[in-house]
Amino acid sequence: MEERQIKTNYLLYKGWQEMDADDQELIQHARLALEKAYAPYSDFFVGAAARLSNGAIVCGANQENAAYPMCLCAERVALGNATMQYPQAQMQAMAITIKNPKRVLNQPAAPCGSCRQALCETESRQQSPVRLLLMGMEGPVIELESAASILPLGFHGGYF
Repeated sequence: MEERQIKTNYLLYKGWQEMDADDQELIQHARLALEKAYAPYSDFFVGAAARLSNGAIVCGANQENAAYPMCLCAERVALGNATMQYPQAQMQAMAITIKNPKRVLNQPAAPCGSCRQALCETESRQQSPVRLLLMGMEGPVIELESAASILPLGFHGGYF
């Protein structure tokens, strides 16, 4: 037997104000997307904004359903919007932010497992990483160089 490690490196900013103008703009779009979220059951609002290689920014917001497995995550809504609107463009970065009107959420939230897998599929398809920016309502921002860094043993097309 051999023991191995999986490590993830990331950058931690004290706040979005420390970031460059392009990243601040992307975060602002994700925050605006929060207003289009539909979360009557959990009060957990998620907004996502993706910057594409053609300069476009596309957004997504979570859409809950009383039948919980039918819920749509903000990240996958943004991925779908990007593919439908700009099928030739590559996704360069995605900002993800969260809000709960009943309490302050100032810690970054990471994508769920399904969204991690969908983001990794995007990276595989376009053969380039998608940089992730994760934040709460305020406070620290985590920057990851690739979605694969938070799903190191993901399922991939090489199995077929």
